[in-house]
Amino acid sequence: MGRGPSIEGRKNAADAQKAKKFTKFIREITIAARVGGGDPIANPRLRLAIDKALTANMTKDTIERALKRGTGEGATEQVVEIRYEGYGPGGVAVMVDCMTDNPTRTVADVRAAFSRNGGNLGTSGSVAFQFTKTGEIIFDIRETPALEEKIMEVALEAGADDVLSEDGFIDVLTSPDSYLGVKAAFEKAGLAPIDSDVVMRPATRAALDGEAAAQMNKLIARLEELDDVQDVHHNADLPA
Repeated sequence: MGRGPSIEGRKNAADAQKAKKFTKFIREITIAARVGGGDPIANPRLRLAIDKALTANMTKDTIERALKRGTGEGATEQVVEIRYEGYGPGGVAVMVDCMTDNPTRTVADVRAAFSRNGGNLGTSGSVAFQFTKTGEIIFDIRETPALEEKIMEVALEAGADDVLSEDGFIDVLTSPDSYLGVKAAFEKAGLAPIDSDVVMRPATRAALDGEAAAQMNKLIARLEELDDVQDVHHNADLPA
């Protein structure tokens, strides 16, 4: 009878995933500070990046070092931001946000991920118009449906743009600038979301199933494995 991964093996895998996530947070904090300055109060992008890092339990010392790199007080690296756009299986729109010190390497890796998983890299602007930058705060109320009214009340009082309810889930939508304020209002009210972030929200979704869905999942996984990739956005409606 086969044995699964050892406890040590699972821990090492989890540690590797955590280290990769922290690397992405450090890059985002560094770039945000370089572009908009090191004061989180005056720099909404930096404030959001720090919030994500703290939520993932990154230490304040690590955050401070990333900040100093961004403002030129620490070691610097020539990292640039690049967004690649393309199409996945079934014509799904895909955007890939990268931070890299070697764009030639990065575009080759991204192009290979698309071509090997039923997609193709497009030109700049080919799919971006289908997405809007939006704050999303998601609640699961399947076991506590009575919370719906309270969530809606807090959301609207805090300045959310919209509240969508479907199949026991509530999706609170905000502008990027008001996202952290709305999120803080929920925390103050003792309401914990299952997920929250500022995302590129698609105007419509493309339903996939069968082989197309399997290929799309492989494409997403491969892109997310690439060291230079920060975020992958798409409009696929994939089976659970």
